[in-house]
Amino acid sequence: MPLPPGRSASPATETVLNEAFDRILRRNPGEPEFHQAVKEVLETLAPVLDRRPELLDAKIIERITEPERQIIFRVPWQDDKGEIHVNRGFRVEFNGALGPYKGGLRFHPTVNLGVIKFLGFEQIFKNALTGLNIGGGKGGSDFDPRGRSDDEVMRFCQSFMTELHRHLGEHTDVPAGDIGVGAREIGYLFGQYRRLVNRWEAGVLTGKGIGWGGSAGRPEATGYGSVLFTAEMLRLRGEDLEGQQVVVSGSGNVSIYTVEKAQAMGANVVTVSDSDGYVVDEKGIDLALLKEVKQVRRGRVGDYAELRGPSARYVPGGRVWEVPADIAFPSATENELNSDDAVTLIRNGVKAVSEGANMPTTPDAVRLFQEAGVAFGPGKAANAGGVAVSGLEMAQNAARVSWTFEKVEAELTRIMKAVHDKCHETAERYGSPGDYVKGANIAGFERVSDAILAQGLT
Repeated sequence: MPLPPGRSASPATETVLNEAFDRILRRNPGEPEFHQAVKEVLETLAPVLDRRPELLDAKIIERITEPERQIIFRVPWQDDKGEIHVNRGFRVEFNGALGPYKGGLRFHPTVNLGVIKFLGFEQIFKNALTGLNIGGGKGGSDFDPRGRSDDEVMRFCQSFMTELHRHLGEHTDVPAGDIGVGAREIGYLFGQYRRLVNRWEAGVLTGKGIGWGGSAGRPEATGYGSVLFTAEMLRLRGEDLEGQQVVVSGSGNVSIYTVEKAQAMGANVVTVSDSDGYVVDEKGIDLALLKEVKQVRRGRVGDYAELRGPSARYVPGGRVWEVPADIAFPSATENELNSDDAVTLIRNGVKAVSEGANMPTTPDAVRLFQEAGVAFGPGKAANAGGVAVSGLEMAQNAARVSWTFEKVEAELTRIMKAVHDKCHETAERYGSPGDYVKGANIAGFERVSDAILAQGLT
């Protein structure tokens, strides 16, 4: 694994990093997403390893890239017609040095072990950046909830939790939602967990309904946090979101609340998308209509365009990045924004890109943005708002209290500013001012590494 151009390392450090990545490729074959996530982190660590040789002596690289536990299990369930299906479930408890494993569950046909490991590895650093005491993990299944009835989703969730529950606990591993897992699924999962363990252990899952242990502001948190992080990047450049033209990809929970917060801060958001295409709305996205289509009707963005009228144009199979914008929020899924998209955005004058999804921008595209001077917020920093409010939900559960939306939003704003400032300060400290990728990776890595060292050979 050659280090990127323009970055240097001592021969010993370079050898360790190259050997580490080669070992990961050998031991984890057929997992390209995991390889990509690890490589992106390792490429930035040479300066800290040169400055802190004790991390090499303690084999921190080897320890932090190997999951503490990987769980794979069968999930049998029955559909409404009586047909039996068998899916595969996963939970990767990647690193618990800072606290109980924390990370979402993803239900999507593309889920496999490599995807879950990539997400869990990212989660380690993201959770560390929040400043909260939570470790990194991730889970899910190749089950597709799209088109399934509520009863079918319930039966699947009950079967999934029947196996997974033995590995969970508020002091052990605390899942949340992700793609395909929203309030409905969390409710079914929690209900089955409660039946199996005979305890009301509210802190074992986050993203719960507000009326039964959830936190105000949790649905909004990831999208809001991404916008707040972007506002901080712009602030350092003497700008804000007022009047900026914004494109958002996706139309799920993260995207909807990215639209909401960006609009609240004065931006003009003109796009949303799904796997079939995108819609561009010249008057700006009608947030109430978008919520009606996606959260109530469970429809597609094409339905939004049809209901919206002449200001909205649906582009089937198109790429949202072809729409000119000042700010872009890739908020759908991994590797959705490639180098060709980056060239188009840069040509059209994009100023900032903030990752609302996990690793949605390919490495080549990231490099192009950075070379063009575009402010780039990596997902492990920019979308940390979701897990931050999950941590606040855990705190409320432990104290048997509920906070107001205003208090949660104030805490989220404080945390996202602190995440931004930590990334910015760390990048400057290691000689790469303005490089939020390097700043996020090193800041998260140092915090986790210090915890690992303090706890001995674990």
